[in-house]
Amino acid sequence: MGIMQLSERQRAALELICDTFVPGDGLAAPSASELNVADVVLRLLDRNPREADRKQVATLLGIWDTPLMGLLAGVGPRRFSQRSQADREKFLLALGESKVAAKRAIFQALKSAALLSYYTTPGPDGASPIWKEMGYPAPPGASASAPRPALSPKRVTEDETLDCDVVVVGSGAGGGTAAAVLAEAGLNVVVLERGGYYDDVDFGTDELDSLTKLYAAGPQATAEGQLTLVAGGCLGGGTVVNWTTSLRTPDNVRAEWAGIGARQFAEQEFTDALDAVVERIGVRGDRSPLSGRDGVLERGVRALGWDLDTLPRNVSEICDAGPECGRCGYGCRLGAKQSVTKTWLADAAAKGATLVVDVDVRRIEVRAGRAEAVEAVTADGRKLRVTARAVVVAAGAIQTPALLRRSGLKNKNIGNYLRLHPASAVFGTFDDEVRPWEGALQARISRQHSDLADGYGVIYETGPLHPGMMIGFMNWRGAQHNREAMLALANTAAVGVITRDRDHGTVEIARDGEAVVKYRISERDAASMHQGIVGAAQILEAAGAKRIFSGHQSGAEYEPGVRGSHAEFAAAAKKAGYAPARVGMGALHIMGSARMGGSRTDSATDPDGATWDVPNIVVADASCFPTSSGVNPMVSIEAIAYMNAKRLADRLT
Repeated sequence: MGIMQLSERQRAALELICDTFVPGDGLAAPSASELNVADVVLRLLDRNPREADRKQVATLLGIWDTPLMGLLAGVGPRRFSQRSQADREKFLLALGESKVAAKRAIFQALKSAALLSYYTTPGPDGASPIWKEMGYPAPPGASASAPRPALSPKRVTEDETLDCDVVVVGSGAGGGTAAAVLAEAGLNVVVLERGGYYDDVDFGTDELDSLTKLYAAGPQATAEGQLTLVAGGCLGGGTVVNWTTSLRTPDNVRAEWAGIGARQFAEQEFTDALDAVVERIGVRGDRSPLSGRDGVLERGVRALGWDLDTLPRNVSEICDAGPECGRCGYGCRLGAKQSVTKTWLADAAAKGATLVVDVDVRRIEVRAGRAEAVEAVTADGRKLRVTARAVVVAAGAIQTPALLRRSGLKNKNIGNYLRLHPASAVFGTFDDEVRPWEGALQARISRQHSDLADGYGVIYETGPLHPGMMIGFMNWRGAQHNREAMLALANTAAVGVITRDRDHGTVEIARDGEAVVKYRISERDAASMHQGIVGAAQILEAAGAKRIFSGHQSGAEYEPGVRGSHAEFAAAAKKAGYAPARVGMGALHIMGSARMGGSRTDSATDPDGATWDVPNIVVADASCFPTSSGVNPMVSIEAIAYMNAKRLADRLT
């Protein structure tokens, strides 16, 4: 595709925007332009599959340094380039705090692009000067003892046709598991993956390199700008980059799912599937020692007398659960994480399955109500056609419904009932070092508020904090305010708030065939999240935090016993609210957009996971969830894929 081309005027506007967010200090910390951050922003924008989005950015940059833009921002007609640093900050903050959601969304997009690019860009020696000032370590590089990659996936170099029994679209938790089950049944299986193949020897690089190789290119946010969307984008999908948390589907959720029509969720069949998954991926509870940040969570929760539990993880005994583990969101250098690449996909390959990487599946060919083949294309335009007796779609809960729609399936529920587990965080700074980028990825959970009403609420977990990873959840109240927060990273812990959303959004396709995610958190789910924000602050205060702040752009913070109070913090958070672009929010668990059920009137797939429209298209990923799982979904996804693939194998054999 090549780096997005800008005019001199557009380029100058982008550089000035980045320098306003991060002007540097003239000493140790370079400015954004000194790190060539604009080039990184363009590199990230180029990953977006939607040309329309890139054109919107170019248009915005074209009018940015004009009197019109100042008037739109509500700060007067003076050009952006003619303003002082302080006035440029006021200009940006006016957008960020506007009553108009679209203006706030522009601010959030610019903030995320500029700050993510700045804090993930290494310097000439492989380490950014700002990392050194923060005490954040440079990437270690590949492990000297890393073995050669175990798999040998195929890459398409010329137009080609393959034939098989079952073609599996997607290789993550769902696709990888389904491929293994189908291959074990003696079926000829081809797995198609949009991303590349990376293994132990490829991990240990910087955040920027890892984000661009291992994570999905887009869409990067919901259409309203309310949530950042995070999903794996390589062979093995999210299981390569997730935080190893391995929780079984809760019983109350299973009962709710069964009530929507797929009764086996409450029966032994699904229990057996969960058991098989837990066994194969090596879920264990003895590799979850306290990190500094989980120590904060445990200390605060115990002081409050709240629920606390140890999180099981799918890692082997070689997991160090220490400095190495904290980087595991960018791939495990040690090979300890039992991703589907290490488990189910290895099983599938051993049984003869063909794995194909770097191919984007654009359409399923359907004739006379039956799927006959899939069509895929490489980045350089090579075409792959795979004929098959059945198609398993496991491209994730954004791309799965998009593919089904592009293929002509009409059921109104395809793309509906999308759940995102809206997540936010409250940060606390401490006198002692926490080094939040180290330690077991997630080792503790509190379910204190998991049932605020009818089984819906929030859970509290931590996660490793890296400079780029945390930007999306933080506010920006000015360059100096941001600098102070980032320089305190070594002494910072975050309590994550994960909301089990009762209400839902949609996945649609634009004219170009790419997915568009529409989601606004509902009033009742926002009330749950607010309870979580308030509760997370209680945990941090009880743990001894000296300063506590949320990601609300308008600012909600206090210093216990010194400035403000918990009650004032809660009131400020409530006043700011949870409308689009009001608070840093992400979706790390994307579910439900082709849900299983007992009727075509309110589900996209039947109790076998087969689409109502085309019976030999089976969905086997988080799209199948009838409602949100309420816990980290990896084990649930793999169990559904295992169960649906078993049923498909029985039909085909």
